[in-house]
Amino acid sequence: MATLRELKSRIGTVASSEKITGAMKMISSAKMHKAEGILRRLQPFRHCVETIIGNLLSSDAAVSSPLTAVRPAVNHAAIVVLGSDDGLCGAYNVNIFKSLLQTIADLRSQAGNNVRIDIIPVGKKMAAAVSKICASDPNLTFAPAEGIDSKSDGDAVKGLAMTLEQRFLDGDLDKVLLQYVHYISAGKQRQTCDAYLPLSQDTLAATGEKKATGRPYLFEPDAHTIFGTVLPMYLLSVMQEAFAENRASEQAARVMAMQSANDNAQKLLEQLQLEYNKLRQQSITTELLDIVGGQARD
Repeated sequence: MATLRELKSRIGTVASSEKITGAMKMISSAKMHKAEGILRRLQPFRHCVETIIGNLLSSDAAVSSPLTAVRPAVNHAAIVVLGSDDGLCGAYNVNIFKSLLQTIADLRSQAGNNVRIDIIPVGKKMAAAVSKICASDPNLTFAPAEGIDSKSDGDAVKGLAMTLEQRFLDGDLDKVLLQYVHYISAGKQRQTCDAYLPLSQDTLAATGEKKATGRPYLFEPDAHTIFGTVLPMYLLSVMQEAFAENRASEQAARVMAMQSANDNAQKLLEQLQLEYNKLRQQSITTELLDIVGGQARD
């Protein structure tokens, strides 16, 4: 049985841990709201691009782009998987990794087991997990992007998007998938795997149809040129939003993990305090009995 001194020391340790987890929860909550703000600022750009695409596709003009060309066979693919650089976010990275394994299995069932897959991890935690599976599978290549982490934005994300686009146009990659956590709300996120390249004409048409204004337009220069110019902007907006959603989802997961840790610390603190009070009361009772017993003998 623990002594009073040991229990008092443990109570102090748990109380300190409770303060730390509470502070981390507040910090993560602030970072989550900041990521939400970034996401809201990115969305108008994507909506504008989708409106232009919708107007182009709803017109009588014939438009096409190499970025929408579906390869007859997928021999070489890439999966960009977004994780986190920091820990203390519960099962966040574990769930992403499980989804990645399912994505690899689905890709192989569609393209064959011999398809070569480059896995591009973002975040130290995901890179560590991906490097292990790539070391044991000859058809998987560990291909981390230089200068990119889970907190990257702006030029770094643009550089990654342009690199993937160029590799697809050069014929080095036949397909690119984007694996990340879609942010719905602070309490709800969803594992998502989107086809990044080639762009689906049907998806573009369905998305653009909702945003199209339905007004007749005169395109200057021609619609084909505008379509080819706008698609890279669309790809960039998709990549930027994926990074922003992933950051928001990471912080939301960390808030939940810290809340759970804080609740557990409070429960443990109550149990320790109760045990401490019982042991202290028992010690006092024993001392009283000794005093009473000594007086009786006298």
